[in-house]
Amino acid sequence: MATLQDVPPIDLTTERRDAFRGLLDDPSPVVQKALVHELSKIGPAACAFLEEIVSGSNRMLALHAKRILKEVENANPSEEFRKFIRSQNYELETGAIMLCRVAYPEVTPAEICTQIDSIADRCRELIANPISPRERCVMINRVLFHEFGFRGNAEDYENPDNSFLNRVLETKKGLPISLSILYLLVAQRVGADLDPIAYPGHFLVGSFEEDLPFYIDAFKRGRFIAPGQLLDYSSGYLSVSQLGNLAPSPIREVLTRCCQNLANHYGAIGQESQSKLFASFVHDFQTAHSASHSK
Repeated sequence: MATLQDVPPIDLTTERRDAFRGLLDDPSPVVQKALVHELSKIGPAACAFLEEIVSGSNRMLALHAKRILKEVENANPSEEFRKFIRSQNYELETGAIMLCRVAYPEVTPAEICTQIDSIADRCRELIANPISPRERCVMINRVLFHEFGFRGNAEDYENPDNSFLNRVLETKKGLPISLSILYLLVAQRVGADLDPIAYPGHFLVGSFEEDLPFYIDAFKRGRFIAPGQLLDYSSGYLSVSQLGNLAPSPIREVLTRCCQNLANHYGAIGQESQSKLFASFVHDFQTAHSASHSK
């Protein structure tokens, strides 16, 4: 029977694939744990290798490969996020938490969800129905920006931590997009029907429940913006004729923009490997979207 010592410390060559294949059904928990560790270090190539076995003719080996694949993906947050991207089953909270785990693998979804729940619980204490959409947002603003003290991090804007929800919850500072995501997740919990607005140069939150929509700038402590004021926020990116096209953004676009920001900000501080990693996620989103439209 093959052993882990038989696996050369090189890329996923034919010899290494054979060695890994021979370990998939090893009954030893120690061997299985080490196998997951080695495969998780390889990343996408290892997952592709396991997926080949899962779809192969050896059904018993396929069952072992499927189990190992799940453990490898859980042990490798980057690959877990890629699988989420390929699924095209996008949900904002799930995607934002997975993005956190790429940089902070020790973070658990429960930690983040519990903190957001506590903010929403406080909002519920202040909201008395019936209440208008704007009044509900006034209460969310009070809790998020005054009681909890969240604000835009204008002083250290390019710090990558501004993009990760777990760090935003810890530091109470973030980018327009990360604070907007937090705003939207709190709003969902208290019954506010709000949408992400991928405004050029400055991410916003939009409300379209009333006859006249309004927008919220979470970076500036929940400032309300009327449609007629949007041109001032565009920094020259939009013409007057384009203002009517500011529809709610798909979750795919929101998460892609987060990844692009991270690629830019890691690049700005010289962390090229991290910059390339998040740029690769942008490419994965684009590839998945193109594939879905070519069917």
